[in-house]
Amino acid sequence: MTKKQIYDIGVNRAVDCDLIIVGGGIVGATFACALKDSGLRVIIIEAQTPEKAAARQRAYNLSLLSGRIFEGIGVWGQILPQIAQYRNIRLSDGEYPSAVEFVPADLGTEVLGYVAGHGVILSALQRFLKTCPGIQWLCPAEVIDICWEDTEVTVEVQVEGKMRQLRSPLIVGADGAKSQVRSRSRISTRGWKYWQSCLTFEIQHQHPHNDTAFERFWNTGPMGVLPLPGNRCQIVLTAPHATAKALKDLDEVSFQQELERRMGGVLGKVEAIGDRFIFPVQLMQSENYTRSRLALIGDAAHCCHPVGGQGLNLGLRDAAALAQVLQEAHKLGEDIGSLPVLRRYEKWRKGENLTILGFTDFLDRMFSNQWLPLILLRRLGLWMLRYIQPLKVFALQLMTGLKGRTPELAKN
Repeated sequence: MTKKQIYDIGVNRAVDCDLIIVGGGIVGATFACALKDSGLRVIIIEAQTPEKAAARQRAYNLSLLSGRIFEGIGVWGQILPQIAQYRNIRLSDGEYPSAVEFVPADLGTEVLGYVAGHGVILSALQRFLKTCPGIQWLCPAEVIDICWEDTEVTVEVQVEGKMRQLRSPLIVGADGAKSQVRSRSRISTRGWKYWQSCLTFEIQHQHPHNDTAFERFWNTGPMGVLPLPGNRCQIVLTAPHATAKALKDLDEVSFQQELERRMGGVLGKVEAIGDRFIFPVQLMQSENYTRSRLALIGDAAHCCHPVGGQGLNLGLRDAAALAQVLQEAHKLGEDIGSLPVLRRYEKWRKGENLTILGFTDFLDRMFSNQWLPLILLRRLGLWMLRYIQPLKVFALQLMTGLKGRTPELAKN
């Protein structure tokens, strides 16, 4: 079969490829990019146009490992000039004066992390994928049905009002927390919805050299302050549902007063800009990340509390890990959709993800309360992080993605 025949998606013609990715967001696109030199033929099914998918108004914390993954792919040079870098991390318990400061010397690195807009990352990945001849997009496209068989999976997809069938030995679900792929495969999940919602918005501030990421733990929930270019910051504020909604609905003057109280003057005079967005918070872990002819990555496999900004970073590690497993299997002539191959990915990532899910859940529950014994315990914990260097380095390695198995892609 010629390459032209493989990628002919005309009416009434099935498309054969080596794997199908459902979901062309940041995690799905990163996974596809990581396969650029694999020799595998890839089709991405995405419900939105590339422009609409990249237009989402949100910024993410990127760990050091995530930066190295993008560098290994070859897109970091396009992303880095457009994003913020931070050299310090400051953890504090509400208005309690004692705080923990993390600095690059703790890890022997130049910076401790990055903050990037959704559109900056995804647009760079989309441009890169256009240069990869073995990868094709179907978008906007809707998955209508998925049928698993012993040796292949058939995906029925609607593109521009026309039905097509795609056949492949493997389907990868990168379609988010409400994953259709996971649902249709009947993989169950464990977890819970938190009593909190997350309110996100941007601020403008006076501080001329903001290179610090703040995590301020209030008894209602954590508040992350992430630096952005141009004297701006992304605020990620977690609070009980009613409190978060009330904050979102406050008039500008009242919201400004509450914002200044919570910021505590660390960035001088601040002003909220743009819209406020709210979304519920949940912890979720899929019972399985894989089954025969199926793998889940990113939020389709797991979701964690936003404290520490770990969610997207876990998905990027999933993408790099699965790409490595599949490329190694393909070189050995193995069936990349077989369960023994896919379980190598699940064994690698499931335990590491569970560690972060547990860590973020512990932080939220430890700090989001006013029970005196826990207040004393968490302030003891902050003291230990300040003065016990091995513990400080361990926590920082966990937050920056440098604890655990590193994908080969990120070692170059």
